[in-house]
Amino acid sequence: MRPVAGIGLRSPHLAEIARDTPATGFLEIHAENYLARSPAVLTVERLRRDYEFSVHAVGLSLGSIDGPDEAHLGRVAALIERLQPALVSDHLSWSIAGGRYFNDLLPLPYTEEALEVVVRNVDRLQRRLGRQVLIENPSCYLSYAHSTLSEPEFLSELVCRSGCGLLLDANNIVVTAHNLRLDAVAWLDGLPASAIGEYHLAGHAVNDADGEPILIDDHGSRVSQGVWAFFDEIVRRYGPRPTLVEWDTDLPALDILLDEAARAARALKVDAEADARAA
Repeated sequence: MRPVAGIGLRSPHLAEIARDTPATGFLEIHAENYLARSPAVLTVERLRRDYEFSVHAVGLSLGSIDGPDEAHLGRVAALIERLQPALVSDHLSWSIAGGRYFNDLLPLPYTEEALEVVVRNVDRLQRRLGRQVLIENPSCYLSYAHSTLSEPEFLSELVCRSGCGLLLDANNIVVTAHNLRLDAVAWLDGLPASAIGEYHLAGHAVNDADGEPILIDDHGSRVSQGVWAFFDEIVRRYGPRPTLVEWDTDLPALDILLDEAARAARALKVDAEADARAA
């Protein structure tokens, strides 16, 4: 996929987008919203003629010791086969234990043992789909005392051992860096640039926790100025990539979401033009 900016396709906007086909670089869907045949799935399949797509899974639980549920994996694979999206992604997290599903993307300890689990699950996923999958860095609110690797080191090793790509979420890095008192720019050091296949942008909330502000990755507002500034640094460092604006709670009018994507597109274009002048 070309380095363009797109939006997450959410059900309240589905009919409007199908009717008006507004200009945007691509559409991204959450796989789990479209696993069963339905009128919404038929609409998405029609939109596939007008837009490039990415498919973002949220329930494969790649950090679970038992690995992805076979039936769920089969449904996701069938969706990928039907839509043939340009990009497929999921998260560095887990959400299943002992057959129970948790409605959250739960964090992993960054250890060699956990790395072996994720590598095994990503290998299984990529073999089933017959394609590379991008793995997204999570937003973190705590760290494990027994972690032996930093998050970037864990991701780099995952790329090396599994051949997966990376989905670099700028908002998640800002949230993690703030909450864990890390340097967001230093967090980027050492990542395998060639493995980065997509960027994500989103808004976050600021909550108070015993007098200390904590950032919550709620995807419920415009991208903050701090995240935009950090995104400029990411694009300067790694170059343009397909970039998605996510908005999942307190969903705005479609025009506002498209405006956020247009701002992302301008950031990507400015960087691309700078590279062209340097060449």
